Amino acid sequence: MNIALIAHDKKKEDMIRFCIAYETFLKPHRLYATGTTGTKIMEATELKVHRFLSGPLGGDQQIGALVAQNEMDFIVFFRDPLTAQPHEPDILALLRLADVHDIPVATNLATAEIMIRAIEQGELNWRNYVRKNQS
Repeated sequence: MNIALIAHDKKKEDMIRFCIAYETFLKPHRLYATGTTGTKIMEATELKVHRFLSGPLGGDQQIGALVAQNEMDFIVFFRDPLTAQPHEPDILALLRLADVHDIPVATNLATAEIMIRAIEQGELNWRNYVRKNQS
């Protein structure tokens, strides 16, 4: 499974704690992240993360390209709703692509944990639906 991990600056510590807590779950999957988030995850865990550019420099768009090519299965994007983001159009474009391609996006810890538990139980029907309808 391909999983993207993205976190705004004020949410990076939450992402690190999430990755530490779910390291065993995340380890067998292909992980992708925007630049700084990926670096911090790798420093705090033994996870291997393919890093793209930082979000403001195009990392969100690089992950969006994988979504558009049906190469992303799940996105964990811990957003900071209280701080304006200079690259908000890129963020909205990524979320739009995820909606278009039926890719689940967890924007907070509670939703991310629910998705992890569903994936652990083999609840991957959304991917079968997406793959079937894109052929």
